[in-house]
Amino acid sequence: MTLLHFKILAAMVSILWALELVDTVLLRGALNRFGIRPRQQRGINGILFAPLLHGDLGHLAANTVPLVVLSGLILLSGVQVFVITTVVVWLVSGWGVWLFGRSRSNHIGASGVVFGYLGFLLARGYFEQSGGAVAIALITGLLYGGSLWGVLPFQRGKSWEGHLFGLLGGGLAAYWLPQFTEWLLRVDTSAVFTPVIFTPVIFMTARFTT
Repeated sequence: MTLLHFKILAAMVSILWALELVDTVLLRGALNRFGIRPRQQRGINGILFAPLLHGDLGHLAANTVPLVVLSGLILLSGVQVFVITTVVVWLVSGWGVWLFGRSRSNHIGASGVVFGYLGFLLARGYFEQSGGAVAIALITGLLYGGSLWGVLPFQRGKSWEGHLFGLLGGGLAAYWLPQFTEWLLRVDTSAVFTPVIFTPVIFMTARFTT
């Protein structure tokens, strides 16, 4: 891993913890209302915001380690692969929850993204079948394969829908990775990804200052 990769991981963790500390200490959980509320118009905004929000510090702590480990494994393939995977997983997980999630529920947390990264690393080993991809898939399976039970509705209070659609999003990202990479070579990547990265933070800031 390069210094840039460590900076990306540090920035990601810092943003998540800063948001949760502000929400817990100053706002008393007010940001949690920006989660995904299935099939409700106001819940669509949560597709962008939900992975940034957590129920409490314990919830975030449980997601932080697998998020960092799996992100680091994806970053070994390059920043572009990491960005593509993140965008696909974020959107597929979010829309999947909004369309098919339980009624009268509010979904928050980065676990959908975590399961998406898990799905990507496992599926890439299958689709690419290179030595490196297979090795990383095996390592990923040994570390987190047991968590795949999280896609089933066994635990109350867990967004199994987010886990399931995150996992599917990761598989799609792995399958379409060559096409996504080729497409990005033809477009201005900053114009594509800058709004995706900054829109959630700008929106939440505007809502609390107006």
